[in-house]
Amino acid sequence: MARIVAVANQKGGVGKTTTAINLAASVASRGHRVLLVDFDPQGNASSGVGYPRDRVELTVYDALLGEVAFADVIRPTEITTLWLAPANTDLVGAEIELISVDHRERILADALAPVLDQFDYVVIDCPPSLGMLTLNALVAADGVVVPMQAEYFALEGLSALTATIERVRAAFNPRLTIDGVLFTMYDTRTNLSGQVRGEVKQFFGDKVFETAVPRNVRLSEAPSHGKPVLLYDIRCPGTKSYLAVADEFLARRPTVAAATATPAAPTREAS
Repeated sequence: MARIVAVANQKGGVGKTTTAINLAASVASRGHRVLLVDFDPQGNASSGVGYPRDRVELTVYDALLGEVAFADVIRPTEITTLWLAPANTDLVGAEIELISVDHRERILADALAPVLDQFDYVVIDCPPSLGMLTLNALVAADGVVVPMQAEYFALEGLSALTATIERVRAAFNPRLTIDGVLFTMYDTRTNLSGQVRGEVKQFFGDKVFETAVPRNVRLSEAPSHGKPVLLYDIRCPGTKSYLAVADEFLARRPTVAAATATPAAPTREAS
């Protein structure tokens, strides 16, 4: 049965979709069968692996409405062990349409269930909000990977997300845990980066990935070519970083799966 991982942060511009794409691709490159679920109406994860809007017919939205089976929306990618469940702007409607549905927080979990035995990992790219779509992703997930920048405003966002995860654990999904906090666009030259990283490690300990993803031009260019960075430039720092993150993620999986509590997040005042 697949382990479902939501890549989530309600703060935009933190490298969430970049992380979802490249974590999924890097884990797949290690020989695991991975399904990348684009659950963001912007559809950037879809275009980032070669499925721009004009190539998308059936989407996750169609599966959520029950018009097709989830298996019908899944598409192959250039990596033979990586598949995509694409999205487009139709998914915006789900935020409204799901409100009146019974057990609306479980729609994604129920839709995914029939395909889970086909994969080792499912990676969900969440929208940059804490609305109904993100709630569905958290209810479906076993764990959450949180990408964040090393800045103090990001600590406030992390605190809000952690509180949401705790509420979801209590009300809907007691197995949910944080699989890791990943620093993205990381600049080792600034004192602020080190200070924020240290503060987060005080609260999250070894849940913070040892690998931090640096700012990297090739990493930023890859989505415009419809490729994960490891297919765009195998030697660049972005590729090396996400492969290292994938290795950390895979190595810690038994420990993460056994976790029973989510630590409180730091706030700006915690420094």
